[in-house]
Formats: sequence, C-alpha cells, structure tokens
Amino acid sequence: MTQKTVLITGASRGLGAAMAEALAPAYHVIAVAKTVGALEELDDRIKAKGGEATLAPMDITNDGAMQHLCKSIYDRWGKIDLWIHAAVHAAPLSPASHINEKDWDKSFAVNTRATSRLIAYVAPLLGTTGRAVFFDDTTIATPFYGSYGASKAAQTALVRSWQSETAKTGPRVDIANPKAMPTATRGRFHPGEDRSKLTDPATEADRIIADLAL
Repeated sequence: MTQKTVLITGASRGLGAAMAEALAPAYHVIAVAKTVGALEELDDRIKAKGGEATLAPMDITNDGAMQHLCKSIYDRWGKIDLWIHAAVHAAPLSPASHINEKDWDKSFAVNTRATSRLIAYVAPLLGTTGRAVFFDDTTIATPFYGSYGASKAAQTALVRSWQSETAKTGPRVDIANPKAMPTATRGRFHPGEDRSKLTDPATEADRIIADLAL
C-alpha cells in the first residue's frame, strides 16, 4: 500500500511541527519552513517515531520556490493526500493608528498573498479526494492586533470561500480552531504570560487530528 503524503507549510515549530510529529509515520511528511536547523530537529523526531520526512527549507512568499516545490511533489508522488497550512507571520502589536508599513506589508505577504498562491498550486495536487486544513484565530479583532488581525481575517475569508466552492467537488477544506498554546507567535503577543496555563502543541495536534479524523 502506498504511504499517504502530507504537506505541512510552517512545519518547523509550534502547531505545525506538532502536527508533523503526530501524523508520522502514517504519512510521509513534506515539511516546509524557513529555518533549516528546526526542520532538521523535526526530521530527527519523526525518524525516532519510525516515520519519514522530506525537508523543504523555503520561504512561502518566494513564488518561484513554491512553484518548484509543487512541481517536485507532482513528479515524485503525483499528488498529496493532506495539506496543513500552519505558516503565519506575527507582526508586533500596535495601535491601528501607528501600524508600521513594513509590518503591514509582510503580514499580508505571508498570511494572505502566499496563502492565495499556495491554494492555486496545491489544489491540483489534492485533486477531488485530498484535504486541506487551516487554522482560525479568535484574537484577530482584539486591540492592537491590526496587522496580524487584518491579514489573518483576510486569509480566513479566502479559505472559507474555497471551502464553499469545493464542498460538493472536493478537496475537503477544514478550518480548525486551536486553543491558546505556548508558541513563539503567542509569546510575541503576550510577553510575561503564565504559559503553564496554555495547551501544549502536541496535545492540541492530537485533538485536532482526532476531531477532523485525519
């Protein structure tokens, strides 16, 4: 039986890495992230569980790199069974009247434009039977979250449109709602927070996988 494949964008840390570990060895993990060292550490943990991974140290905003990646996936496997999109840019908190232009541009480049391009490139690999999983965030409309919140809300609106468009034809598109976790992203937003009260990413990954029956 051919092993299933999962593409995880934003796989090096946090929930993305936890999802990669939890899905291995049932899936061959194609792990995408910018940080080479973190990807190599993830690979070691996956191998320790008896799984296999293909590491793709790439920036998802690099359009040429994403095209090359998807072409390489097609050439090797012909398709993917599952796509987990966990990549996100967490811009510094700022009043709406003082948002830094570079922070705004990078937020939309990573959280919105890259997601749009990836949907176009990955959809043919998923076909009608594959699945895609994205993550919502309930903090997007709270004070000082302007750059992150606006770009994340735009991403979610885009994904919900795709979800509606493919409801009858596939691929299946799911939007999960993770609990607060002690990730680097949350650490930037909540410095000094008591992280012992937050949910471990591995625990949350297991819950999401069970809820979605991945």
